[in-house]
Formats: sequence, structure tokens, C-alpha cells
Amino acid sequence: MSEAIARVALRLEKVARIYEQGGATLRVFEDLDLEVREGEMVALVGHSGAGKSSLLHIAGLLERPTGGSVEIGGRDCTALDDAGRTAVRRADIGFVYQFHNLLPEFTAQENVALPHMIAGYSKASSMQEAERLLSKFGLGARLTHRPPELSGGEQQRVAIARALANHPKVVLADEPTGNLDPGTSRAVFAELLDVTRTEGAAALIATHNLDLAGQMDRLVLIHDGAIREGAEIAKHYHSL
Repeated sequence: MSEAIARVALRLEKVARIYEQGGATLRVFEDLDLEVREGEMVALVGHSGAGKSSLLHIAGLLERPTGGSVEIGGRDCTALDDAGRTAVRRADIGFVYQFHNLLPEFTAQENVALPHMIAGYSKASSMQEAERLLSKFGLGARLTHRPPELSGGEQQRVAIARALANHPKVVLADEPTGNLDPGTSRAVFAELLDVTRTEGAAALIATHNLDLAGQMDRLVLIHDGAIREGAEIAKHYHSL
């Protein structure tokens, strides 16, 4: 990560996620702090059920925290209404999931262009931007192919390009290569890191793959409801 792009793109302060179920209280995490800076790739690891997906949903304004605050690009988004949260997600946040969720009736290029068009850009400029991104992922010759005509790795590359279409400040990925074979996973992950850094986004990526996590700028562990970094990770790392 370049020192020239060190502004905080995502800040979580004292964030909590607590559920009330049948009279019992389930505390997923409490007083959780995390920052991700522009151009930084942060791996989020932890056991299944530790709260990785909940944390991503809160960071992406898909869920409201029980307590604490969420800032995107220096803006406190915690108290925004649904319309305001949707506007921030559309403009400033890109999502990548384990399953690509592409629209099967549209071509690869159209799938990537769609969020750009929804944001108010013309179809021509949106299609041009989609071609630029897909070409970065080696899919310049597959622009007119529909998802069923693409391999699993190609479909996930399209999904990543779609997440980057609006030049988001923050990219959130939940096991983005978890549905791919090991060789394809490594190739797609390498492209995700390269293109996301090139685009200058901050990325928080949840993964069970510790080899891939080790390639990122920083690794954080969510364990017992808290974020752990550095030396604190060592005693838990190999049991994940």
C-alpha cells in the first residue's frame, strides 16, 4: 500500500451485533474497532460462526449494528435512513460473494455495465467501462457471452468486475473464491488483489483460505467477539 493513499476508507468504532432469541441474548461481537485504508487489502479470518459475515453486512450497510458507528469515506453512515444507506452502497461500496449472482439473461459486459447505468451514467459509457474492467480480468474476448456460457472462474471474474464498476471506496468480499477449485481460486484471487489495488479501493475480504489471506497487506482475526491482530493472532491462527 502506498503511503500516498493512506486515508481511512472504512472505519468501524465500538460496533456491536447482539441478537435476542427466545429470551436469550446472543452476543456476536461488541465494542469492535476496525479501520481499512485506501489501497489496503485486509483479510478477515475466523471460525465459522465467529461473525465474519455479520461484520461485512454491517460494514456494507446491509445490517444496522446494535451499537457503535460505521464510517465510509469519512462519512458517518450509522444514522442514515434506508434510502441514504442504499445511495451510499450504490456509490461507494462494491460487494463480491462466494456465489456470483449474475443475471443469466444478460451478457458479461451488460452485467458489469448495469450498476454503472443505475448510477446515472449513459449506456455507452457504462458499456465502455465494463469492457475496460473485463479486459483487466482477461475477459476481453468474452464480453458478449452470457453467464451459462462462462466457466465458474470466468463468472466470478465478471462478478468482481461488477463490484468495481462504480469505483467504490470500499470493496467487501465474502469467501470470493470459496466456490472454485484451488487452481482457479489462486488465479482469480491474484487478479482480485491486482485490480482492486489498481483501482485504489480499500478491501475487506473474508476467507477461510489462510494461504490467500497471507498474500494481503494485513490479516485480522475475529475471535470471541473481538478483532485481534499481530501477535494476538498466533495462538489461534493454526486452529482455523
